[in-house]
Amino acid sequence: MDWPTLFSQLVQLLIDYLPKVIAAVVILVATGFLSSFVSKQLYRTLKGRSFKEELTRSLSRIVKWSIWIGGIIWSLSVVGFNVTAFFAGMGIAGLIIGFALQDISKNFTAGALLMLQEPFNFGDYIEVAGYEGTVTDIQLRATELLSPDGVKVLIPNGDVFTSTIRNFTRTNRRRVELTIGVAYDSDLEKVTRVAIEAIHAVPGLLDEPEPILFFHQFGDSAIVFSIRYWFSTSESDIFTAKDVGVRAIKSAFDREGIAIPYPIHTVLIANQPTAPPELEF
Repeated sequence: MDWPTLFSQLVQLLIDYLPKVIAAVVILVATGFLSSFVSKQLYRTLKGRSFKEELTRSLSRIVKWSIWIGGIIWSLSVVGFNVTAFFAGMGIAGLIIGFALQDISKNFTAGALLMLQEPFNFGDYIEVAGYEGTVTDIQLRATELLSPDGVKVLIPNGDVFTSTIRNFTRTNRRRVELTIGVAYDSDLEKVTRVAIEAIHAVPGLLDEPEPILFFHQFGDSAIVFSIRYWFSTSESDIFTAKDVGVRAIKSAFDREGIAIPYPIHTVLIANQPTAPPELEF
């Protein structure tokens, strides 16, 4: 092996490619700064024009990654990489990858459709795909919820798009139903009057539709009734409306001597003849 010749060839190769490698690195660094700058400026511009938050974030991300892809392709072409032949050869591989990434494509498409339809926005409290919580982020792949117990939940957009969505924030009123039992010797007219008066302590209680109370079951130890009432979501939330309602009815029943009985079970024991003791030998 002719080491001097090999060394000279390596030096010549380095001399030929070093400027191209440096240029490629410079392009990548510039791409990083440019993508960050453009995406931030786009975000601020769209935000200043009152665009939807989720749409603003998604467009900024798309622009950022588009600039990155363009910069990478440019840097590869600078060092002599045949990008055109590469993409042509990726045709068949692209079909295979497409089948492998069909779930990602589905979530991406569903995310774009969700942003167009806007069934919910940031800060909305929703229930979807068996989960509920406050929407904290809407990405192209998944929707992020913050559950009531403080856990972040990422739900694929494909599941969100095909599931029933309950948006509690966009409703200006909600209904509460409480089920309670009173003793059999209670005056049912009095029970109705006292319970209806008690729930007026609920913040934001609506007079229309008016609260209703109806008895519907003879329980083991109580006559069971349900009381339904509506409240304004701008003045209260579902947890407060239920809590205040239960507390108010309990206090009113205690004050008026209306009993909420404990479950009572009567056990009958039949007398059985005592068996004679067995003798051991």
